[in-house]
Amino acid sequence: MSESKQKSNHFWYIIYFVLFLWVVKSVEELFSLQFSFLAVRPGELSGLIGVIFAPLLHSDYDHLIANSLPLLLLGGLVTYGYPISKWKTIAIIWITSGIGVWLFGRPSYHLGASGLVSGLFYFIFAASIFRRDKVSIALMFIAVLMYGGIMLGILPWDPKISFESHFFGAIGGAACALLFRNQDPKPIPKVYDWENEDVIEQSEDEFWKE
Repeated sequence: MSESKQKSNHFWYIIYFVLFLWVVKSVEELFSLQFSFLAVRPGELSGLIGVIFAPLLHSDYDHLIANSLPLLLLGGLVTYGYPISKWKTIAIIWITSGIGVWLFGRPSYHLGASGLVSGLFYFIFAASIFRRDKVSIALMFIAVLMYGGIMLGILPWDPKISFESHFFGAIGGAACALLFRNQDPKPIPKVYDWENEDVIEQSEDEFWKE
C-alpha cells in the first residue's frame, strides 16, 4: 500500500471518530439520557473515569459542532504530516488533558473534545518550531490561519468553558512535539545542480579542457 493511500485510510479514522461523537450525542438526546456521570470531576475518585470518556461527551450540539470541524482539520493535518507519531500523540494529549483537569481543575463537570483539539493545535504549532522543515511550517500556517483563536483557549476568559482541559491538552501536544520531533520523516531537500560543488568542479574542468 502506498504512503498516500495509508494516510488517506488513517484520515478516515478521524472522520469515524467525529461521527461517533455525533452518535453518542444523538443517543443521549433521543433517549433522554445523561452521560454527565462520565465527565471528569476534579478531585473525586469516581471522576477519574472521565479521563477516558469525557472527550466523547458534549453538553449540546453547539458544543459538538464547535469541536467537530477543528477535529477534522487538525486531525487531518496531523495524520498527513506526522504518520508515525500521530496515534501516540493523540493518546498522550487525551490522557494528559484528563489527568491535568482531574488534578487541578475547578470543581465542576468537565467534558468535551476541546482538550484534544487544543492539544492537536499546539502539537502542530510546536512541531514547526522544533522540526523547522517546509511541511511542518506549512501545516502550522494552515492551522493558525483556520483556528488561530485556539491559542487563547488556554486562558480563563469564560467561566463556562473548561480552559483547564485546553491548557493541559496544549501541554500534552507541545510535549509530544518535542518528544517525537525526530520520529517522522522530513522531506528530502532538493539540491539543484548549481548548488552541487562536484557538478560545478566537473563543469569547470570540462570548460578548461575545451
